[in-house]
Amino acid sequence: MGAPRTIAFHTLGCKLNYSESSTLSDLCEKQGHHITNWDAPADIYVINTCSVTDQADKKCRYAIRQALQTSPDAKVIVTGCYAQLKPREITEIPGVALVLGAGEKFRITEYIEALIQGNNIASLQAGAIQDVKTFNSSYSFGDRTRSFLKVQDGCDYKCTFCTIPQARGRSRSDTIENAVSKAKEIYHLGVKEIVLTGINLGDFGNGTEVIEGVRTKKEALFIDLIKALDSETPISRYRISSIEPNLCTDEIINFVSYSKRFMPHFHIPLQSGSDRVLRLMQRRYLRQVYTSRVEKIKSIMPHACIGVDIIVGFPGETDQDFQDTYDFVHHLDVSYFHVFTYSERKNTPAAEMKEVVPMNVRRERNEALRLLSEKKKHYFYTSQISSIRPVLLEQDGDENHWSGFTDNYVRCMVHKSMGNPNEIVDIKLDSWDAKGNIKGVIE
Repeated sequence: MGAPRTIAFHTLGCKLNYSESSTLSDLCEKQGHHITNWDAPADIYVINTCSVTDQADKKCRYAIRQALQTSPDAKVIVTGCYAQLKPREITEIPGVALVLGAGEKFRITEYIEALIQGNNIASLQAGAIQDVKTFNSSYSFGDRTRSFLKVQDGCDYKCTFCTIPQARGRSRSDTIENAVSKAKEIYHLGVKEIVLTGINLGDFGNGTEVIEGVRTKKEALFIDLIKALDSETPISRYRISSIEPNLCTDEIINFVSYSKRFMPHFHIPLQSGSDRVLRLMQRRYLRQVYTSRVEKIKSIMPHACIGVDIIVGFPGETDQDFQDTYDFVHHLDVSYFHVFTYSERKNTPAAEMKEVVPMNVRRERNEALRLLSEKKKHYFYTSQISSIRPVLLEQDGDENHWSGFTDNYVRCMVHKSMGNPNEIVDIKLDSWDAKGNIKGVIE
């Protein structure tokens, strides 16, 4: 093996990317390399990319420039979704030594060794996404409070705006046995909360075996996974990062309602409150399904937090379609939104649609929903004042306070005398403070 190198990692995008970056970092460290901070000098910089919007691509290019400004002679490795989608484009960026696709990134130590040895390897190592059939387990670490555990990857859906199936491949999953084992590993690191992550988490259970051209039947479902994690691991808190409305079944909702480990917090993508636009997007549900999921959750968990993903400015979205979305979420008993401005992605059906919404209109719609989200969040937080809820304390805060999240995802500020980071403390949500934060006290 060549002499150990100093390696810095930078992650763009989703929780799944963070879990994978931690695993790649751990692989390198086990090979004897020294892992350093992103803004420090390094021999090798690894950028794990996203490509959900064109901003993600721009952020990757900025990160490459940033790395080379810090260490001009460093080698830059780019992996992740952008690397799988546009590998040749990335190889043309000055300073990029190597591009690793979805099927190659978990062999990163082999490629780093080749770079160290000066072997004449191609700068592009990205095979066809249809050849990626294995599931690679990963979880984030370094923050003792919370870890992101990857249990599913890829997606079989064909939403017209999305490049993720092209970047991540077919839906595939970990085994329940291995997921339970990883959760126990995380527990022994001192972590109190695990966030389950995946590309289409509710589709958990897909394997990779194909017999006579047909994929074998699922051996387990998402409900089986969460029941096993709940009964077989000592982790204090689990969260479900995101789940499609058509996959968020009554059985899952009922289970969360009585589970002591799974938190009353759901994040359910909507994307549009217009049935017409949902059909254009080729989503697998209409408004009524979404309404039924929210009503079911709130009927048995009135205190539950529900987050929503919304895309504005999708091709063909009229003023009336947007108003339908605005009115729909305004009257829906949800807690906050993540609002995304539609961005054209090459090789997607939506990019070929003719009724393009002007960018200034997209931005106006984004701002309108963002302001509504702030009002919904304030209303939800206010509804929880005077309740007593378990709070996982974190380092963040100010000179006199820790911050923390309740089980139902209310962020509050707690005086440092009331506990220490990585402790779960029962806190009364008392009032809004002068800075606009919820203040927690012990009765």
